[in-house]
Amino acid sequence: MLYREIWQELKNWKERTHHPLIVRGLRQIGKTYIVKQFGKEFYENCIYLDLRYNSAVHKAFEGDFNVDQMVLSITSVEKEARFIPGKTLLILDEIQDCPNARSSLKYWDIDGRFDVICTGSFLGVKGFRTPYKRGIPVGYEEQLTMYPLSFHEFLINAGMDKKVLDYVEKSITEKTVIEETIHNSMRSLYLQYLITGGMPEVLNTFFETHDLNAVREVQQRILNSIKDDFGRYKDEKGNDKINEVLKLRSEACLNSLPAQLSKEYKKFQYSLVDVKGHSPEKADGLQYLEDVGLVVRSYNTRQISYPLEAEKISTEFKVFCIDTGLLVSMLGNDVPAKILNGDLGAYKGAVAENMVAAAFAKSGQRLYYFHAPSGSPELDFLYEKNGEVIITECKSSNNRATSMKFVIANAKKYGSHPAIKIADTNVGKGPGYDTLPLYALGFINEKSEKYIIPVIDVKNIKIPE
Repeated sequence: MLYREIWQELKNWKERTHHPLIVRGLRQIGKTYIVKQFGKEFYENCIYLDLRYNSAVHKAFEGDFNVDQMVLSITSVEKEARFIPGKTLLILDEIQDCPNARSSLKYWDIDGRFDVICTGSFLGVKGFRTPYKRGIPVGYEEQLTMYPLSFHEFLINAGMDKKVLDYVEKSITEKTVIEETIHNSMRSLYLQYLITGGMPEVLNTFFETHDLNAVREVQQRILNSIKDDFGRYKDEKGNDKINEVLKLRSEACLNSLPAQLSKEYKKFQYSLVDVKGHSPEKADGLQYLEDVGLVVRSYNTRQISYPLEAEKISTEFKVFCIDTGLLVSMLGNDVPAKILNGDLGAYKGAVAENMVAAAFAKSGQRLYYFHAPSGSPELDFLYEKNGEVIITECKSSNNRATSMKFVIANAKKYGSHPAIKIADTNVGKGPGYDTLPLYALGFINEKSEKYIIPVIDVKNIKIPE
């Protein structure tokens, strides 16, 4: 079993007061496997229902949402199922395929005798959002997004000593140079990770064989499997259907990514999507890719100013693959060898920029960049942390960060902002910015700090005499 950091989040969920949990994310990232393993380890009874392939069990959720009645219906179909209060986990896999099952979560939550975890790969997809005739249980469910394995998870599964991981993390946090032998090892491992990506089946194959041809075969199989589901939706009667036009548009948008990211300015252009239709029609295909969790968008901003969402240009964006390994498998047979040799400049830095986008997205960051109307300066990424905008430039080698230096030197026009240059180098410092190695992305936790609001004793507030 691959180590997954989401395991701790599942434990935290179980140990506190909680609602039914929905684990969502791209297909084949290990949602079902990790949830079933969690159930086996922490519950006396684990009942698994596959709502995509087991349509017979859908009837359990068609009547009144009485928990005892639903238990009776489920056990009539699943003869081995046993519901023991306080000791049972009910797993509802691919819950988007049974809208009534999701609507029933409110009543499982109110009843409170059994824990419920659901998985979903198409929860945001049009055609899986509309058939909820009995409502979505707002306030009675929690959601957790699962992603492909991060570089940090890759290292743990590769057998990296925790002391080494702690040392590297401390060095990056404190901005101190990493010992050369460790730095070179981390760099080599990161280049391997860029080729494999974080899909569980791919990594299992890599750790077992270290055969890049075998890795590529698995990646292509996963991509084909994901494409097979493009355009799938539910009609008003809940039947599986395929929108063939949407399927073609989605696949064409995905196939255009290498061309989109090989441009000097990587703005997504619908003219490069090789399928019939105008831009708004092709946009449906791109939205589908985003809804299933395969790609993420990074938006251009009018200026470098907090909050970035207020400055977002919604019609101007770049598109990145959530798993850099899958992108590399689309770029050609010679690209993995170039990456292993340290050549991240292939496809004009597409791999290097994609790895930053994927890492930030997995940490929960919204993605933004800055491209001036004149074309210069252009900053690869902007992100927010604790109320300020941080500039990030990604360089496939250790090239000069010209745009970033220009913005820093012109603070009166662009504002004063912390800046990071991510490059193929060790930890260091430049004029007004920090330099971090490529693999530092696996050790940076950019989630915002929690702010606890102090409690005010309103009972002691008195009107003055």
